[in-house]
Amino acid sequence: MKKNIVSILIVFVFGLANAQTKKEILFGVKGGLNIATLIGDVGDVKSKLGYHIGVFSEIKISNKFSVQPEILYSSQGIKFNNVSINIGGIDYSAEGKINLSYLNIPLMAKYYVAKKFSLVAGPQIGFLTSAKTEGTLNGEKVKQNVKDNFKSIDFGLNFGAEYEFYKNISTGIRYDLGLLNIVKTPPGENSKARNSIVSLSMSFNF
Repeated sequence: MKKNIVSILIVFVFGLANAQTKKEILFGVKGGLNIATLIGDVGDVKSKLGYHIGVFSEIKISNKFSVQPEILYSSQGIKFNNVSINIGGIDYSAEGKINLSYLNIPLMAKYYVAKKFSLVAGPQIGFLTSAKTEGTLNGEKVKQNVKDNFKSIDFGLNFGAEYEFYKNISTGIRYDLGLLNIVKTPPGENSKARNSIVSLSMSFNF
């Protein structure tokens, strides 16, 4: 089912570009740094560095306005230190990180404030591809697949800005605010966690 949803979205994203035959259409690649964390009922956690890489299409509607669909692989998650975990009545000290990987599909509206400077905003749907923990528990290294503890789909809103500092090469900053609880919780438990990512990127269009 998830593969069908992804296929439909990809067809929609690039079908939209093909439908705009009379408009200027740019294609490109982009990548960069993620500063990711989780917000909500997550306790004392720290930001984790990750990355994103993918492709985009910019469809010019007018001199001031464009639509920019993207498909991005994104590495996200959190770091944690000196967390106390009770197992069988015994308290253990844990530290490490949770690595979350998503296939994100943003659909951005792009407004040019000036010729080379633009503001962007738009929704994003994300599909979880993997979730793993790695770290130490009372000094011993542990690794575990925890994908079953997270929901497979995320949804958020992106806000940011881009600047073309050289022909066909741009840099950008973006904030992704997750709107959905991404963790699975037992019945009766109301703890929630949402993605929160600041992204710094470089893009090249053809």
